[in-house]
Amino acid sequence: MTRSAERHVLQFCHGYDGPFLDCARQYASLFAGTGYRVTTVFLTGAADSEVAAACASDEVLFMEYSSKAIRGLKLGAIGDLRKIVASRNFSLCIAHRFKPIYIALLGTSLPVIGVHHAFGDYQRGTRKLFAHIFRKRLSLLGVSDAVRDDMRHCLPKWPTSRIQTLYNRIDVPALQARQVPAEEARQILGLSPDAWIVGNVGRLHPDKDQATLLRGFAQALPGLPANSQLVILGSGRLEQDLKELARELGIADRVLFLGQVPDARNYFRAFDVFALSSDHEPFGMVLLEAMAAGVPLLATACGGAKEVVEGVGILFPLGDAEHLAQGLQHLAAMDEPQRRQCAQMMLERLHERFSDCAVRETFWRLPPVTDLATRG
Repeated sequence: MTRSAERHVLQFCHGYDGPFLDCARQYASLFAGTGYRVTTVFLTGAADSEVAAACASDEVLFMEYSSKAIRGLKLGAIGDLRKIVASRNFSLCIAHRFKPIYIALLGTSLPVIGVHHAFGDYQRGTRKLFAHIFRKRLSLLGVSDAVRDDMRHCLPKWPTSRIQTLYNRIDVPALQARQVPAEEARQILGLSPDAWIVGNVGRLHPDKDQATLLRGFAQALPGLPANSQLVILGSGRLEQDLKELARELGIADRVLFLGQVPDARNYFRAFDVFALSSDHEPFGMVLLEAMAAGVPLLATACGGAKEVVEGVGILFPLGDAEHLAQGLQHLAAMDEPQRRQCAQMMLERLHERFSDCAVRETFWRLPPVTDLATRG
């Protein structure tokens, strides 16, 4: 098999559902203009030309494995990845989530940067052992300091320089160009043009703790504008429980459950406040999307959300409906100059810490990447 003389980076992704397609774009864009060609490989998911076009990669391959097929030893995937690597001059592999990390380390001899998007990935003893065995070739990135610190706690013998943070990020101008004006966004979502709207976007799941959001909104109502509404975008197994809780709290007529809304981030300007009540959110991409829309933020002071919001929004303790209510009332009291100042602060935060440009600079200063650049 002929081996390409060009230098390549292999990006190996579990799948492209939800936020992970944009994660593929984020990491591929790190190599724009560097002379490296990026080959993005998806372990699961059917081949899709629109997905391929959205990856910002020079080449996109689909293994098309089912979730069932990659249980156990994953020998088929290991063999397939080995064939891909044999035909290209790869310098490095970036693998997202544990299964792709596992396959990349067993199927190649490449240095691997493992990107982790959740807590607890190295709590299992078998995973700790695996990471220890491949420690000379493996470096780890967390999408927030909170995820990084969780991995450092689970792998205490690893040098801290081998477990770093690389924030998720957005293409700020591109997202803002897609976000429709407030009036149009409200029309699309079927919302009143005159309501004062608290927005929330996420799965209806215990991790997102919309129950605390409902309780906090109910407590805040006497201090909110008379036409206040809570609008929740997303679906999940707790939908009926949350609707019942809204009825018990006497706010069912003030709460709208809009279900799953495609491209929801394009409509964030419909909201007067964006509230995230999640339990230990690893990062919270929706927070960046709300910041780009200029919508004031209210979020739990835990996980990666704290790193995003602190200094530009309001934080409240996890599960604390009373402080959530106080935060809503504070934001409702903001006048227009204060809202503009808040939007400017959030935009500056995005550009300084969570933009493609800012994170690209951080990435190329990471130890495993500087080693690659030196070799290149």
